[in-house]
Amino acid sequence: MTNADQGEIKGFSAGVMRFLESIEYRRIDNADDLEDVARIRYNAFTMVGLAPQNGSLLIDELDFKPNAHVMGVFFDEQLVSTIRVHHVTAAQRDSVAVAHFADVMNPLLDAGKTFIDPVRFAADPKIMREYPALPYLTLRVATMATVYFDVDYCLSVIKPNHRAFYKRVFNSIELTEPRYFERYDSNIELHGADAHELKRTLFERYPFFRSQPHERRMMFAPREVLGLTPLTILPTARYAVERAR
Repeated sequence: MTNADQGEIKGFSAGVMRFLESIEYRRIDNADDLEDVARIRYNAFTMVGLAPQNGSLLIDELDFKPNAHVMGVFFDEQLVSTIRVHHVTAAQRDSVAVAHFADVMNPLLDAGKTFIDPVRFAADPKIMREYPALPYLTLRVATMATVYFDVDYCLSVIKPNHRAFYKRVFNSIELTEPRYFERYDSNIELHGADAHELKRTLFERYPFFRSQPHERRMMFAPREVLGLTPLTILPTARYAVERAR
């Protein structure tokens, strides 16, 4: 990487870090919030031609699985994006990656490998146009889950036009050949980022992905451990960066 590339990434990261200070995360666990998630998903998926005709499919059974974590990103008290992550293990295999690529995933799970499967990324198209850094701060949820659950891989189930982004940011590699799915009318690819390599390099290149343990705990710890579920979760990236110096 050239000095110019490093400078560009540093400048970009500083801008994202400033935007992060206006963001809050929330665990989505009630009917009203799920309605807002369905709305965001519909608006985002419509923009890329993936919205189902049946609106009820915007909330599916995988949203309610024990290993699922549906998260919302809020800006000025408004839900602006959302993502769902599954902590996938041999004992809990519910996830989009396993459903679509069972022949690849099940042998890895049988061998004891563990995964974070982040899917259902959706952002308000209007906010996205004004704040193009929003996908990074939404995918920050996946990086926190990767650290919190100490998994082997962070997955990406993506369309081919997203391949370059995941390779550039997360050093993701293809785990199998692309496959055509009629429901998406597109090829779908399964990529994976080695979690140990991710933790070694990602946070140096993009400091806004950093977080402190208590933020990750509020995001993903079981409710019986937390007691009261936090209403909002404030990002701790800046404090984590200062602690790492």
